[in-house]
Amino acid sequence: MTGVGSLARPRITCSDGRFEQLLERSIGDLDALLVHEGPYRYFAAGTPWFLTLFGRDALWSAMMALPLGVEVAGETLQLLAHNQGAVYDAITEEAPGKILHEVRHGPQVDRGDLPPRYFGTIDATPLFVTAVARAWRWGLDDGTVTALLPHVERALAWMRDDGAPDSNGFLHYAASGEGRLANQGWKDSEDGICFADGTLADAPIALCEVQGYAYRAAIDGAAMLDAHGRPAGEQWRAWADRLRARFQAAFWIDDPDGGGFPALALDGAGRQVDAVTSNAAHLLGTGILEPWQEAAVAARLARSDMDSGWGLRTLSSNAPRFNPLSYHGGSVWPHDTAIAIDGLARIGADDTASHLLRGLLAAGDHLGFRLPELFGGEQRTEGTRPLPYPSACSPQAWAAGAALLALRAVVGIEPDVPAGVLHLRPMDPAPFARLTVEGIPLAAGKLSLHLEDGILQVLEAPAQLQVILHPAAG
Repeated sequence: MTGVGSLARPRITCSDGRFEQLLERSIGDLDALLVHEGPYRYFAAGTPWFLTLFGRDALWSAMMALPLGVEVAGETLQLLAHNQGAVYDAITEEAPGKILHEVRHGPQVDRGDLPPRYFGTIDATPLFVTAVARAWRWGLDDGTVTALLPHVERALAWMRDDGAPDSNGFLHYAASGEGRLANQGWKDSEDGICFADGTLADAPIALCEVQGYAYRAAIDGAAMLDAHGRPAGEQWRAWADRLRARFQAAFWIDDPDGGGFPALALDGAGRQVDAVTSNAAHLLGTGILEPWQEAAVAARLARSDMDSGWGLRTLSSNAPRFNPLSYHGGSVWPHDTAIAIDGLARIGADDTASHLLRGLLAAGDHLGFRLPELFGGEQRTEGTRPLPYPSACSPQAWAAGAALLALRAVVGIEPDVPAGVLHLRPMDPAPFARLTVEGIPLAAGKLSLHLEDGILQVLEAPAQLQVILHPAAG
């Protein structure tokens, strides 16, 4: 049953009224996509095509929606833990510890293309670990976190033992049979992973952003294990260090003119898949890149072949395969742009983050402030509007969540409730002259903030949290 969520609705006022409208519509869309399954709630991926549980989508949406409360995130994590892989099954691609990709119900089960309970995803499992950690830091009750920790340990073990079993140690995928997803990251269309010359990459494929997710998951998992007196935290930090060193050696492409950029992936022969794509934005703030590499990525994303003026393109417009209405080959996905905005803000690349956010706001202005799953990646010029993608889901959960992730980035909210600390690092320069956010649920209290002329004022905060205001990172 959908539309029964009653999510918290913080009050937002902004000097740019478009941001108010985008947030209001987005929260309403998330509420409408909230589904009950037994005692648990999760955000269904989108309507009309994907009104069901997708591991990756539900995890990203839950993390994006943390400013609306931790309850849905906690229930989503419990539901995914309940469905966590337990056995090896080549047909469903299930494996012990793995988080599922998709659940299918009703007539679509009989289509014969994918099993009703399918595990063909390389990224949902590390994202599960990080989602538990983020919910924990936002104040998820310790009883729920403690119950999830065995599932965190199984997910970490899957990353090491099944996700990355080969000598190169990178998480990679290859479809287990005909009819299974050929690509198993978020860009899961058949032509989603290509070289700069347009040639499609051959499996097994190790995606760059998945290595960043795995690094972050190992660090996050170690922190939770340490805090709860469970062993192996140091082992997972050491595993993360080794992964980072391998990534630095294998993925980075030197570019004397532009400072370099990470390969989209490594193909089955270990070659660098050298297309310039938005995937690299997902690495920002994970810790797997050096600061100078993060700065190089930020500078590359800011170029006009990647920044369409409406948001971030999935593939550079200079690429032979670029098509502004391709599903993953040049279109703009709002959630992808929001992840870039958040990552750019985390590393202090606030000018680029602000420009991408203003592009999303301009797109929202033409789309009734309901951001769809994706839209066309044509260049924004005077008098133009974003091109609709004919079969895009609308509303769609992580597209709606994009506005909330952008809000987090603008004011730089980073709570650590178990440590009794709330970190704030507002974007500088701020994208808006004034922004007030009132009533964010946090640590059994409320957080209210006012940002004006680049100065952030805390109007209200939970008494048990020490507020630390940080200067710009850049």
